[in-house]
Amino acid sequence: MDSIVTPDGARIAFKDWGPRNGRPVVFSHGWPLSGDAWDDQMLFLTERGFRCVAHDRRGHGRSSQPASGNDMDHYADDLAALVRALDLRDVTHVGHSTGGGEVARYVGRHGTSRVAKLVLIGAVPPQMLRTAANPDGLPIEAFDAIRAGVRGDRSSFYRAIATGPFFGFNRPGATVSQGLIDSFWMQGMQSGIVASYECIKAFSETDFRADLAKFDRPTLLLHGDDDQVVPLAGSALQVVKLVKHATLKVYPGGSHAIATINKDEVNADLLAFLNG
Repeated sequence: MDSIVTPDGARIAFKDWGPRNGRPVVFSHGWPLSGDAWDDQMLFLTERGFRCVAHDRRGHGRSSQPASGNDMDHYADDLAALVRALDLRDVTHVGHSTGGGEVARYVGRHGTSRVAKLVLIGAVPPQMLRTAANPDGLPIEAFDAIRAGVRGDRSSFYRAIATGPFFGFNRPGATVSQGLIDSFWMQGMQSGIVASYECIKAFSETDFRADLAKFDRPTLLLHGDDDQVVPLAGSALQVVKLVKHATLKVYPGGSHAIATINKDEVNADLLAFLNG
């Protein structure tokens, strides 16, 4: 993979597919995965003439594993550094889960001068943690359990996430794919334990309301109504109230991994939005 080096010395690996004169689409992945999580979307869109870029967040995938900077501000700044290095303009940013927070913080810190459109899929904004100001969030104990899983036997923990709530394989009648479980595990184990651990605080406790207030581009929200990782009520249903001109599509029975499990429908929705 190609890579850039950020101002604080982190090496960010990325892949850049499709014609260089194609309309750019930049993908930000979820925890604890890598840019490979977007292969279904990137293959589909590059075949239709788009330029697709996906990076591995610092500490994840094939990027370097710095012991610092594992927070939303650095994630957003790394994304901005990549966009500048490739001189991308009129970009559609697509973020899943933690990546949706990264996209939101990117807008909050770097504005929309290079942005054409925004897509948040199963994304963590406005804030995952339950607080007095965010009663629809999840209790801190939920995230403490994730931290305990990473500190303990994280290999088995990642398999448990993949076999259960992430893809919705724990639901009655689900068609379980061992290949998808293995892919999730492999990507998770590529991430560094420091980054994986510290990212939990970043995706759960960061408040993105001020960032969302700066969204001034067409925005598409895609979310499953059976998302067991980022529940719909505390996320997209709140974001659609905060972002002007945002459109929400809810996938009935959809899990957290709609970009994989419902990839044909997600790809069609992305294409329609890009061409709209």
